[in-house]
Amino acid sequence: MGTLTATLTPEIRKRSSLATAWVFPGQGSQRKGMGADVFDRFPDLCATADAVLGYSVRDLCLNNPEGRLRQTVYAQPAIYVVNALNYLALQQETPDFLAGHSLGEYNALLAAGCFEFETGLRLVQKRGELMGRALGGGMVAVIGIEAGKVTEILSSHAINEIEVANYNTLRQVVLSGPKTALSIASEVITRSGGRCMALDVSAAFHSRFMTEAATAFGDYLRSFDFRAPRLPVIANVTAGPYAKENIPNLLARQIDSPVRWRESLQYLIKQGVGVLREIGGGRILTDMWRAACEETPTKLLNDHVILDHTAALGSEAFRHDYGIRYAYLAGSMFRGVASVALVVRMAQAGLMGFLGTGGLTLEQIDESLGEIERALGSSTRYGANLLYDLDHPDAERATVLLYLKHDVRYVEAAAYTQITPALVHYRFQGATWGPDGSPVTLRHVVAKVSRPEVASAFMQPAPSAIVEKLIREGTLTPVAGEIARRLPVSQDICVESDSAGHTDGGVALTLIPVMTRLRDEIMGRHCYPQKIRVGASGGLGTPEAVAAAFVLGAEFIVTGSVNQCSVEAGTSAAVKDLLADLDVQDTTYAPAGDMFELGAKVQVARKGTLFAARANKLYQLYRHYDSLEAIDTQTRQTIETTYFRRSFEQVWRDTQDYYLGTGRAGEVERAERNPKHRMALVFRWYFAHTIQAALAGDVAERVNFQIHCGPAMGAFNRFVKGTDLEDWRNRHVDIIAEHLMQGAADVLRSRSIVG
Repeated sequence: MGTLTATLTPEIRKRSSLATAWVFPGQGSQRKGMGADVFDRFPDLCATADAVLGYSVRDLCLNNPEGRLRQTVYAQPAIYVVNALNYLALQQETPDFLAGHSLGEYNALLAAGCFEFETGLRLVQKRGELMGRALGGGMVAVIGIEAGKVTEILSSHAINEIEVANYNTLRQVVLSGPKTALSIASEVITRSGGRCMALDVSAAFHSRFMTEAATAFGDYLRSFDFRAPRLPVIANVTAGPYAKENIPNLLARQIDSPVRWRESLQYLIKQGVGVLREIGGGRILTDMWRAACEETPTKLLNDHVILDHTAALGSEAFRHDYGIRYAYLAGSMFRGVASVALVVRMAQAGLMGFLGTGGLTLEQIDESLGEIERALGSSTRYGANLLYDLDHPDAERATVLLYLKHDVRYVEAAAYTQITPALVHYRFQGATWGPDGSPVTLRHVVAKVSRPEVASAFMQPAPSAIVEKLIREGTLTPVAGEIARRLPVSQDICVESDSAGHTDGGVALTLIPVMTRLRDEIMGRHCYPQKIRVGASGGLGTPEAVAAAFVLGAEFIVTGSVNQCSVEAGTSAAVKDLLADLDVQDTTYAPAGDMFELGAKVQVARKGTLFAARANKLYQLYRHYDSLEAIDTQTRQTIETTYFRRSFEQVWRDTQDYYLGTGRAGEVERAERNPKHRMALVFRWYFAHTIQAALAGDVAERVNFQIHCGPAMGAFNRFVKGTDLEDWRNRHVDIIAEHLMQGAADVLRSRSIVG
């Protein structure tokens, strides 16, 4: 659910005089998978809906059989049901005003108590049937030209069959009419500087061509009684509040009258509304609200509408280069925890997330990237993780080739201790000289670092030996190689402080100033044409923490732990339930399975699982003994029966099969020669097993769940306590971003730092 306000915490909101409005989207907001997070919470209402409609609304929304969500007769009831369930999930909160865009107005009236759920569904079902019968017309969205200019263009070209159906914003309207006339209108409007986009609808909704449907619906409405709204509901037809006596008339007129949405928003602004929440998971109406606020004269705002001050946070150039609204990224979380759904959701919200490819096979990565491409079309607003592996450089190289095949423009480079040929290849593939003679690169590397020497390597041009080798191989062109000698390997350095997963446990207060000074020093030495940007990650679980990062000099932020407890995260509900119950003290350090022998550490959840204690015990045993056989009998039995739940021999057989099956027979041969290495591989099995158990939500293995998590998770839980986001089923990654970024803007503005 989109929310646009810079005041987000309940405490601050309570102290303010901001009025709130909840708005509901209409037709066009439907998508396969909608409602997945609310159907199970309202089984009785779903059963009622199925009985009224004669089919499973859950199946319709989640599976979209035969593409029915594209048909008006199915789409309208589906949207109504999902909007209603999303509203009911938030009933512990109460807005001051309600509104809905076209069909969404029925949900606003439901929320205002004008009728019951079933009554509203029957109305919407009939409305969809009547509107679905009207065929032959169409609708076209016009963007970039003011509404008055659009009507002038239509009049001057004598295109009289076309009507304005939706007045959405000052520079966005929707036209309705016969398809031939719409095609002509689109041509002349495009020549006048506008942008036209045909909408996937079956008729000319909200125009005189719907008069027959409106009349029939008016007759149908006479058999219903309506209650007076207990909250103001703004009508599409009048851009003013409903009254009990005009509900039937306005609902009938809405079908063949224009949607006066821009006027409705202006009315809300004049009534003191400063917070708008879009119910249902989209951002279309939220973006229209922003446009309405920005076009409203300052003297009319009376200081009660808070515009989006997140534009003052971080680097404007960063937002431009990444094509995003905020200087904010959702970082990768391995094994696909940063999932396809997470990446797609962020991109559709005008933000960016990175696919968590660590631990996935090339085939799995290839499939995931294909899913993202199919969901986003030509958009490149997504990234993927690129991991350094000293022992397996071929894996890094193969991953880079896969990213280039899919034209992935952004990677998050993690765990690097040195610059590699594969990384340089990715960064400078396709680099060329621009028309003005400046270097142009297609790809961006966000380098996750916690040590100055590693940061320095990324801030420098690529090592000459690597560049020369890539040119000799034909991997880079001479032009790309020359640019690689002039630009940094990474223009965006993300300082990683205490965080989930692998961490050096650094402190942002110390690291960020050191890295920014290092950046300034290197910039002075190399005189790059563009500034190296320093960002922050780790510990970012509250608006105050995000604000502090920007005050320290961060030009963008990357979140991690908080996104793991979201609807889109690719982990189990059991893990999310556990994470949503964490406090700031409920994490600890444990050995890292992928670098077990080296004693590297990861930060994990401690509350609700024994993984950390058991993992540390295994590492102590590895340090103390030279083989599995040397472990005393009692300790061995404890590990086999409570940790592993199988014998060392069975684990070793499974481990052998894994390494042989993945073409790494050398590991098996080495283990057979070296008993200590065999012990390490057997112990490593536990780390892989505990990760998989957590991802699968195997409740029988709950005490062994390995969940990488930093204290930001507990901080975020405290931040949203008592709000709808206390339940992780309402936490969507883009909404988390909105809360953190706009909350940070409010924190800084309250201290007169921005705005």
